[in-house]
Amino acid sequence: NSEDVRCKCICPPYKDHSGHIYNKNVSQKDCDCLHVVEPMPVPGPDVEAYCLRCECKYEERSSVTIKVSSMILLA
Repeated sequence: NSEDVRCKCICPPYKDHSGHIYNKNVSQKDCDCLHVVEPMPVPGPDVEAYCLRCECKYEERSSVTIKVSSMILLA
């Protein structure tokens, strides 16, 4: 299920740009700043320095397990 996977990039403030969290459904191999951060908030020469500061993590979850656990807790 495509909703159960995502790449989350946390980018701290850089120069005059505030920090931001980016989420995107991409494959694990594409989980990096260049594939997830859109639109890129900095001009071309600063992209590499900006991306080096970002921390990107690939996340998977099972929505079926979450729904079943919620139903058991509410029962």
